[in-house]
Amino acid sequence: MPENPSYSRLEIDSRGVAWLTLDKPDVHNAFDDHLIAELNAHLDRLAAAAERNEVRVVVLGSEGKHFSAGADLGWMKRMVEYDLDDNLADSRELSRLMYGLDTLPCPTLCRVQGAAFGGAVGLAACCDIVIASERARFCLSEVKLGLSPAVISPYVQRAIGPRQMRRYALTAEVIEAAHALELGLVHRVVDHDSMDAAIEHMIDALLAASPQASRATKALLAHVAREPDSNATREHCCRVISQLRVSDEGQEGLGAFFDKRDPRWQAPERKNGK
Repeated sequence: MPENPSYSRLEIDSRGVAWLTLDKPDVHNAFDDHLIAELNAHLDRLAAAAERNEVRVVVLGSEGKHFSAGADLGWMKRMVEYDLDDNLADSRELSRLMYGLDTLPCPTLCRVQGAAFGGAVGLAACCDIVIASERARFCLSEVKLGLSPAVISPYVQRAIGPRQMRRYALTAEVIEAAHALELGLVHRVVDHDSMDAAIEHMIDALLAASPQASRATKALLAHVAREPDSNATREHCCRVISQLRVSDEGQEGLGAFFDKRDPRWQAPERKNGK
């Protein structure tokens, strides 16, 4: 057995779809400092590839029955011995993971097939679109351990709102898939056996968009969320659409629409994937 086994995989198919997969099914994909470091390295690579238009969509998923059980028990045992500085260093790496996933330039799609507890709820909340199996369950379980969902709180609260966040962060109640849909934590709940088809359907929808427009729109929405109503934001919005209209992809998209043809980014060779 290798000294440093890999607990995740990154594969990029011919369409530019990246499949980032947690691969620790024996412990329900619980994460520790090793896995967090791996995921941070993958996200650095994906961010650069997305800017070069080599990656257009990222699908975050996992092997096995559950999406992720949250923090690994062995890691938690080690953290008991950590001092404040060690804990800060650990927390900052987890924060870097959440921020890196949240700010990836391209669209992100999360596939949740089972339990998503603790920090795993944060992973889902950081993705642009979440598709969950009917068997999925979510839980902000930290308070039961004497802890807090601190690092993931900005992303989960943004997804479900501050009022609901107060309830579920303080009670650590399990949230069933259908209720997660009502709360806004997930976008679609499907039959467990239909998950792969639902993911592919969403990938097709995302790939139909201009890569440049997808990146620009994601960045624009983040800007608007930070400062929704100001003269600076309104001017920024005007500049984004104006720059897109005169760009190569903007001209290509408009031309394809009027010519009743597919734009170049939907070329047949980019449609054949995994």
